[in-house]
Amino acid sequence: MIRIGVDFGGTKIEVAAVDDSGEFRSRLRADTPATYNEAIETITGLVLETERALKLRQRVSVGIGTPGSICKATGKLRNSNRQYLNGSALTRDLEAVLQRPIRIANDANCFALSEAYDGAAGGKKVVCGLILGTGCGGGLVVNGELLEGANSIAAEWGHNPLPWQDLTEANGPDCYCGKRGCLEQWISGTALSRCFNARTGKSATAKAIAELAQEGDTAAIYEISALINRVGRAIATICNVVDPDVIVIGGGLSNIPMLYKELPAVIEQYVFSDTWRGSVLPPRWGDSSGVRGAARLWATP
Repeated sequence: MIRIGVDFGGTKIEVAAVDDSGEFRSRLRADTPATYNEAIETITGLVLETERALKLRQRVSVGIGTPGSICKATGKLRNSNRQYLNGSALTRDLEAVLQRPIRIANDANCFALSEAYDGAAGGKKVVCGLILGTGCGGGLVVNGELLEGANSIAAEWGHNPLPWQDLTEANGPDCYCGKRGCLEQWISGTALSRCFNARTGKSATAKAIAELAQEGDTAAIYEISALINRVGRAIATICNVVDPDVIVIGGGLSNIPMLYKELPAVIEQYVFSDTWRGSVLPPRWGDSSGVRGAARLWATP
């Protein structure tokens, strides 16, 4: 069986056809459009082009991973950092043009589902997938099923406050969500760049800062270490609530080797237990996890 997944990213939209063995049968990408109507057109075009290329005789299932989530009360999308999606009836509009049911989930949920299904955490009972990129998101899979919650906001840890703050972290930066001091403003790639600039007066991307740290730059090492400490504190709060077997980290910051070496000790320092035996792992599928997880939205009822 072929399933189509759509990864609605900040810079690109990817559409992929995945078979039952997990192999890609087709992958297409386009730049993320600047308007809602263009986004609908782009997704529709890529899905139909995929079906034509594979010479499929019938319409196949389509799952979509997107920033934000669908409100169960209104059916509309909310909490997206892609602002034109907020308040839209994305599910209804895509179902109308593609003429089939559509399943939509938060992009971090799709990441977690992919890595729990056949990725780095395959076969584990409780899996937490965390995205540390431009923003900060999370997803939770329990016994192979995505846990979205009564309001579709399960594992939205990026908009919790930074725990165990010191004096330098009090009254954190404003967040686009309207609150102040959200985790997203402390442990994302954007936050890493902001903190590095504030300390050194130099502008650098998160990737560049990570490379400087690898080369022994003391300022970069300091900021990476501060980032890891904050991530560890934040993960400890997750462990105190759901105690996952495995935590898989995706997004641009997942490529920092120091994360996997240093995070377990920080988590153990803050978690409410005498020992901590969870694992922190990089993703098996890298930036392909989102689109794979979106396709997997139709693998379960």
